[in-house]
Amino acid sequence: MKTLVSIIGAGPAGLATAVELKAKGIEDLIIFEKGGDICSTIRKLYPPQKRVDKVFKGLQLQAQGICDFQTETKEAFLERMRKYVKDYEIKIKFNTRIDGLEKLNDFYAIKHENLIVAKSYIVILAIGVFDTPRKPSYPIPEEVKDKVFFRLPKEFPQNEKILIVGGGNSAVETACALSDSCEVFLSYRREKLFRVNEENLKELEKRQNKIRLILGSDIEKLEPANQQVKVVFKDGSEEIFSKIFYCLGGSAPKDFLQKIGIELVNGKPKIDEFGESNLQRVFLVGDIATERGSIMFAFNSAYKVVKRIIEKYSIKEDCGGTHSTINSFS
Repeated sequence: MKTLVSIIGAGPAGLATAVELKAKGIEDLIIFEKGGDICSTIRKLYPPQKRVDKVFKGLQLQAQGICDFQTETKEAFLERMRKYVKDYEIKIKFNTRIDGLEKLNDFYAIKHENLIVAKSYIVILAIGVFDTPRKPSYPIPEEVKDKVFFRLPKEFPQNEKILIVGGGNSAVETACALSDSCEVFLSYRREKLFRVNEENLKELEKRQNKIRLILGSDIEKLEPANQQVKVVFKDGSEEIFSKIFYCLGGSAPKDFLQKIGIELVNGKPKIDEFGESNLQRVFLVGDIATERGSIMFAFNSAYKVVKRIIEKYSIKEDCGGTHSTINSFS
């Protein structure tokens, strides 16, 4: 398959990029998604009816492009994104994990399991960082790995003693979601929670008798303890839990980026102000570019990248309803 634009990732940033391209008449594009559906992070990590916030960690942004939303439930947001896919007739190839990118003359060979699945003139990486959750600095013993989680399971535990590790919105939301069925402890190394939004603080306040905050607590190590997990804190205290959930945020998939030749600076991909990497015509949008975690920022970054691609690489709008054209593309 030869295509003008390939987008890697069908999350908010990848879908918004496809919407902006389609709106400009650029029809020759495809999205490759490693999962079986769109917006995997929201589908997998967000509890039912969880809010999807337009304002994230105090960052208020107005829509620059087509994609926009107000604060709404997880279900409403996913329906919004599905409507974009339908309305703009976006082609998505699911269950296709991209594991390689190789320059071939004027094109990039896009690889799945080392087989070329497409040759594209422009490649846009829209891989969310939360698919690569941050791990703690201390090792997790093999004996307790089945009791340690980095996302909510489909079926919530019942009547168990749970430890949540983290101090941001995800940690608070996980604690609130589990507190209805379990005894929940929330451990965070700082003395105050980190930029938790007002609505989550209200929910935490409502559950003050169900969630025990352990602030200023730093974990030294984990140990197995009779089919449970012993948590040893640096102050010498210990506590035993049945399960531990880590909510430490995500990080850019460094190994993949380095493998395909993208330069990193201090562990982050090197890109210009328009999202273009050191690889010409390879752009990054959304969390992988900045790790901000804001959906509205992801939407706006998609708009900015598409505007730059059209201007810099002379993509012409498809006025005749056939194919997009570009200098040097054949």
